[in-house]
Amino acid sequence: MNRFETMSERLRAAWKPHKQPTAPRAYRCQCGRPVFFGNSRCLACGTALGYEPELARVLPLQPATHEGEWQLHGADAQAPRYRRCGNFDSPAGCNWLVPVDAQGHAPGLCRGCRLNRTIPDLSVPENGVLWGRIEAAKRRLVSQLIALDLPVQSKVDEDPQHGLAFDFLRALPGAPVTTGHADGVITLDVEEADDARREQLRTELREPYRTLLGHLRHEVGHYYWDRLIRHSPGLEDFRRLFGDERQDYAAALKANYEHGPPADWAQRFVTAYASCHPWEDWAETWAHYLHMVDTVDTALSFGIDADDVELNAEPWGPDALWRPEAPGAEAFLGFLNAWTELTAVLNEMSRSMGQPDFYPFVLPRPAVAKLQFIHLTVAGP
Repeated sequence: MNRFETMSERLRAAWKPHKQPTAPRAYRCQCGRPVFFGNSRCLACGTALGYEPELARVLPLQPATHEGEWQLHGADAQAPRYRRCGNFDSPAGCNWLVPVDAQGHAPGLCRGCRLNRTIPDLSVPENGVLWGRIEAAKRRLVSQLIALDLPVQSKVDEDPQHGLAFDFLRALPGAPVTTGHADGVITLDVEEADDARREQLRTELREPYRTLLGHLRHEVGHYYWDRLIRHSPGLEDFRRLFGDERQDYAAALKANYEHGPPADWAQRFVTAYASCHPWEDWAETWAHYLHMVDTVDTALSFGIDADDVELNAEPWGPDALWRPEAPGAEAFLGFLNAWTELTAVLNEMSRSMGQPDFYPFVLPRPAVAKLQFIHLTVAGP
């Protein structure tokens, strides 16, 4: 047995106790058949389903005694009651549940939909289709943020100063929409939900990956930098790892678009765009962290374990970490190496179907240290 196999076994053993998904992605109806994250009804038996964000599960439902209210299947009359999100019958097709309080009151919208500040004009039929795709991606994002115990309060009606909100806007002649984040508001160009348009932009910008979920994870990374780093004791550590964010942001973006990334970006950053400014490096690395956690959560939920992957790859060791002495560092390395092996195989499976790589990126050593910094920031003290 070579040293790589020995190290890999040790890292996997450290990870084993932690191999429980943060946000499970595999669910079952009361009839025992599998159901999925976006389902509102079991196709096998017809049972109503709803996503309970606090429990992070799609659950079978039964009608409660009050019209329009639901309880979890098999519950007694005193059990908690729910209503459907107000966007259930809208083009958003939201299957999330809203809890009913002891006085019979409930918000009209679920935790995810309450984050919306602006939605597209639904009198334009195409906008409903595009908004539905955006909301499907946003629900995936928000469910993960809640499961990670990150602050998710609506800027619209919960926390105007520090909360989060989304503006989904459609460009008009002479009035383009720029996707981005400012002061807790994430703006997304609705045309990003048009597959042909998004692919055109991906090709023009020479990006290996461009999705709605990727956009949302990146932009919410900017929001959490403001919430978790800007005024925290971790700011100086951030600057040592990512660089000094006080450098001119507009000038950095202008230089990136005019001259492109530095020639050695692949040895230092998770993506080419991450190289243009420390804020973008954080947001890109944050998005990759969320990609990794959700993908591994999904794999574990369906019984796919990197321990079963036959791939003798050199694992990352403690010397690649930001803080190798931190609690859980060895488990984090196990997770990271499991991700590396899993995605290598998934890339090959994508190629076997004539599709682009599942994960078209290679993590350089500095990105591993940054990923651990984000992991420890999310985990908290």
